[in-house]
Amino acid sequence: MQMKPVFCRLPQLQTLPRKIPSVAFKSNHSLAHEYVPVPGPSHVYRNAHQVFDTIPDLDVVSATTIIGQFARLHQYREAIQLFSRMLFLNITPNEFTFGTVIHSSTSLGDLNLGRQFQASAMKMGLSYMVFVGSAVLDFYAKTGSSQEAQRAFEDIQHPNIVSYTTLIHGYLKKGRFEEAFELFKQMPERNIVSWNAMIGGFSQMGQNEEAVNLFVEMIREGLVPDQYTFPCAIIAAANIAALEMGRSFHACAVKTLGELSVFAGNSLISFYAKCGSMEDSLRLFYELPESTIVSWNAVICGFAQNGRGEDAVDFYERMRNTGLRPDSVTLLGLLWACNHAGLVDKGYSYLNRARLEYPSLLKPKHYACTVDLLSRHGCFKEAQEFLRDLPFNPGVGFWKALLGGCRIHSNTELGAIAGRNILDLDPKDASSYIMLSNAHSAAGRWQDASVIRQEMQERGLKRIPASSWIEIKSKIHVFVNCDRSHHQKGWYL
Repeated sequence: MQMKPVFCRLPQLQTLPRKIPSVAFKSNHSLAHEYVPVPGPSHVYRNAHQVFDTIPDLDVVSATTIIGQFARLHQYREAIQLFSRMLFLNITPNEFTFGTVIHSSTSLGDLNLGRQFQASAMKMGLSYMVFVGSAVLDFYAKTGSSQEAQRAFEDIQHPNIVSYTTLIHGYLKKGRFEEAFELFKQMPERNIVSWNAMIGGFSQMGQNEEAVNLFVEMIREGLVPDQYTFPCAIIAAANIAALEMGRSFHACAVKTLGELSVFAGNSLISFYAKCGSMEDSLRLFYELPESTIVSWNAVICGFAQNGRGEDAVDFYERMRNTGLRPDSVTLLGLLWACNHAGLVDKGYSYLNRARLEYPSLLKPKHYACTVDLLSRHGCFKEAQEFLRDLPFNPGVGFWKALLGGCRIHSNTELGAIAGRNILDLDPKDASSYIMLSNAHSAAGRWQDASVIRQEMQERGLKRIPASSWIEIKSKIHVFVNCDRSHHQKGWYL
C-alpha cells in the first residue's frame, strides 16, 4: 500500500543519496539497534537521516527502532519528522510506530498533531490495539479532556493495567473522584502503580482522608508499598494532622525500605513539622544522608507554621552558609515565618534583598505575603505604598491581606477601600463578603455588616463550612458543624 505524507505542516526532509556503509553486511535491524544518537542539535538530525538512507532495505521495525531512540532522548520533533520521512519512503507504520509518535505529541503538548496521528491509526485499523490505544488515552488525559480520554479507553479492545491507570489519572486531574474510584474497583488486576496513582492523585487534589484510607486498605490487602507510595501517604496524613497514623507510616517505611529515600525523608520532615513536633522533624533532618533544598524548606516552613520565626531565620542563615541557593518556597517560608513572629523589619529586608539577589524567584505570592506582614502589624502607610509600587496590578489576595489587617486594627476607612476592590475583582467570592462583613462587625458598624450579608443572600452565595476530623483506630472520620450523616452518630447523641 502506497502512503503519502499527511503531516504537511512539518518541514519536508531532504532526500539524501543512498550510500552503503562499510557495515552493510549486518542486518538492517542490527544496524538500527546499534544506532544510538548523541544528543546535540544538527549532529543528531544529520546522523538520523544518514542512517535512514544508508540502511539497506529499511523496514518498519528498523525505522520504528530509530524513531524510538530519538523519542527516548527527548528529541520529539526529530522523531516526528522521521515518521514523515518513513511515510515518504512508502514504509507502512505499525502499532509501535504510532504509539511512539503519539507519546512524542503528548510530550510536546501538541493537540492537533496528536489528533492527526490518532486519525491515521484509525484509518489503518490500529487504534483498537492496546499499545496505540493507551498512547491515545494518555495523550487526551494530559492534553485534552477526560471525555475524549474515556472514549479512547472504550475503543481499546483489551485494556491493560496501564490503560486503566492512565484513565484514572485523567479523572483525578479533572477532580472526578467518584469515577476514578469506580474505575479503580473495576480493574481486573491492580498493582503497586495503580495504587500509587489513586493514593497520589487523591493526595494531590486535597482528598487527604481518602488517600490515607486507601493506603491503609492497600496494606491490608498485602501489597508492599514502594518509595513512591510513602511520600503521598505521609503528606496526606500531614495535611489532616493525623500524628499517630503518620508515625505508623514512618515505622512501616523504615521496615519496608530499610534506609529512607530522600523523598520519604523530606515528606516525614514536613509531616512532623505540620503536626507540631519540630523535635522529630529536626531529628529526621539531621539523619538524612543527603539534605536537599526541599529538606531545608520543610524545616523553615515548619518553624514558620509553629510560630518560631527566629529559629526559621537562623536556619535560613545556616542554609546560606552551606552555599545552597534558596528557591521560591524558601523565600515564601522565610516571609511567612517573619509574619507570624512579628519580625516586620527583618521580613521586609529579606524581600528587598531577594529583589536584588534573586529577582527571578519572586512571585505574586511573595508580594502578597509582604502586604499581609505590613498590614497585620499595623503598618498601613507602608502597605499602601508597597501596593502602589508593585510592578503588576494586585489581585484579590493582596486586598484580602490588607483587609485582614484592617479588621485586626479596626481601620474601617482603608478596609472599605480594600473591600470595594475585592468585590470589583471577584463579585462571586463568598469568602470576600465574609471578610468584609467581619471587618464591619469588628468596627461596630452593624448596619454595614448586615448590608453585606443581605447582598450575599441576593447573589445566592453561601459560606463553605469548615470541617474537622478525628482519628479513631487508624481511621479518619470527617465532620462539619451539626453533622448528622455519620453512621455512628447515635452513639454520641
